[in-house]
Amino acid sequence: MEVTRAEPRPPRPSASVMLRRGEEILVCHRVSSVPAFPDYWAFPGGGVSRVDQAALDAHPEWFPHRDEDERAALVALFREMVEEVGITPGSGGLEIVDDELRTRILNDKAAWRLAAETGEINLYDDGFFVISERTTPPLAPLRFRNHFFTMECNVEPNLIDGEKGEFDAYRWATPEQLLKEWCANQIRLPPPLVMILREISEDTIDASIERMTISPPNQNTRIEFAPGVECLPLPTATLPPATHTNCYILGVPGGERIIIDPAAKCDEGLIQLREKVEQILSDGSTIKATIFTHRHADHVGDLTAISAIYQAPIWATEETLASISTDASTLRMKEGDTIAVDGVQWSVIETPGHCPGQICLVSEAGIISADNVVQVGTILVPSGEGDMTTYIEGLYRLRDLDANLLFPGHGPVVTNPNKLLTHYINHREKRHEAVFSAWQSGLREIEDLSHAAYADTPDAHPLLKIDQTMSHVDALRKEGRI
Repeated sequence: MEVTRAEPRPPRPSASVMLRRGEEILVCHRVSSVPAFPDYWAFPGGGVSRVDQAALDAHPEWFPHRDEDERAALVALFREMVEEVGITPGSGGLEIVDDELRTRILNDKAAWRLAAETGEINLYDDGFFVISERTTPPLAPLRFRNHFFTMECNVEPNLIDGEKGEFDAYRWATPEQLLKEWCANQIRLPPPLVMILREISEDTIDASIERMTISPPNQNTRIEFAPGVECLPLPTATLPPATHTNCYILGVPGGERIIIDPAAKCDEGLIQLREKVEQILSDGSTIKATIFTHRHADHVGDLTAISAIYQAPIWATEETLASISTDASTLRMKEGDTIAVDGVQWSVIETPGHCPGQICLVSEAGIISADNVVQVGTILVPSGEGDMTTYIEGLYRLRDLDANLLFPGHGPVVTNPNKLLTHYINHREKRHEAVFSAWQSGLREIEDLSHAAYADTPDAHPLLKIDQTMSHVDALRKEGRI
């Protein structure tokens, strides 16, 4: 079966702002109900909407000394600041927005443009400096090219309650304090913010801003989903909508590192892996081992080419090792094994439903969950080697661990593991019963069973529907139900 590969979507423009007061900066806590990064501490900001772009197109005189990207970013940022923290530029610095005006803007984004046109909202951009530009790596269909601004702030945010509120708390803290809490898994921070905090903490805030405004950093040097868990998305021939496989690097610069699922096969992926390995070694680190979570082709790279980039023992389960041809030394992993990386203990658990021999790694930071769940798209249980009953049991087991985060094989970090795992369990069990009901109705041809069981998703790939139906039928037979 051939499935057309997906291509990463172009990033959307967006903006956020690091408001500062002396050596402290403002971070706001995202409510648990938001779909992206719930319970994370972040800067105010958001994406450039159609309303923002329309306002910019109608007013070419706005921010004339800025380039087009910065002009669009500032329009979006000024609107988002009103909505999220109730702050807007004023003639003497930032000021609090009138409640009535803010309510109008919250109810209709276009009201911000009207307020700017009538002078109710000021467009003073003096003091707003770009300190960084970051683009979301190709982890998911929704990506952003974000301008990070900074501005002095002598007023307190005015957060709102209810459905329209994205933040439910705020705090002023030094970059060093935030990084310390993040390293202790006490708070959650988005990867771009972690990079910026590291860059700022190298000096005083004023000195750092002066350095960063001259040449704003724009490279994702270390995509850290959690302390000691770095992600390197590598392009692979995987199932859409994913375009990449997440290669994880455990540990911290200067210490022992473990590389998980280096899936690089194409020239682009091998170049990216080589650059990352060179960075790891230049930091004074050593590579302790390579771990493969399972044997699928989109997780195991070109081992001959990879061995020319770095040398390390290969650790995997017996089933995975049997499918690998390598001259490197190997170690058979199994349920209950533990691995220490920079003082962090990772425990091995086996979840073989998706693939025989598949493992997950569990620590205080979260779970490297391989191909059990993804935030965007779905996971297949191949009829030829998967086991649907075992797969669902594995989902229950992962949920029972009550993990802080899930680090999946594809796509962005899963920030609400129990919610996603519960969704997967309910969805799979519902589909399982749909296949059983179709069988009980007298259907026996696999095509007919798949049409009936997947009646709610007529646009799903027909061959994939058939394959998954076969997996459910096999499981029902092993369960003794058919």
